[in-house]
Amino acid sequence: MLDQAIAFAAIAHAGQRRKYTGDPYIVHPLEVMSIVRTVSDREDMAVAAVLHDVVEDTPVTLREIERRFGASVSLFVDELTEVATTGNRAQRKAAECRRLNQVSAEAQTIKVADLISNTRTIARYDPNFAKVYLTEKRALLDVLNEADFRLILQAEAQLENEGY
Repeated sequence: MLDQAIAFAAIAHAGQRRKYTGDPYIVHPLEVMSIVRTVSDREDMAVAAVLHDVVEDTPVTLREIERRFGASVSLFVDELTEVATTGNRAQRKAAECRRLNQVSAEAQTIKVADLISNTRTIARYDPNFAKVYLTEKRALLDVLNEADFRLILQAEAQLENEGY
């Protein structure tokens, strides 16, 4: 199922590029998946990690995710899909913190892996935006209390390395 998810995500994200690096977008979900795999061997978590941005960034629906990859993967992707679309950035991020505090431990773990991956790129390529992003990351880490502690420690170490 993981190979199918990788192929599916690559097609769904075809033509999309990572901000700052210009890499094909699929590089990011694959990195998130490999970070998740350092703390879990659950296939549904790895699949959800690969698909975590598909519903948010492409026309793919949760219904299609569930049909192709099952209910647990669909649930995790749903939990990881940002829903706040109104208000300024601070309001949206505060709403997202409240929402993510309520999701499953598995989704929280994938979210921390996503933060780790994004921090690597943002801190390196956009130090000005990193100030905003890392402050938001700190707020998220404060509410992701069910995430795997090893990834939390890794994410917190990134913050410390960046002076946050």
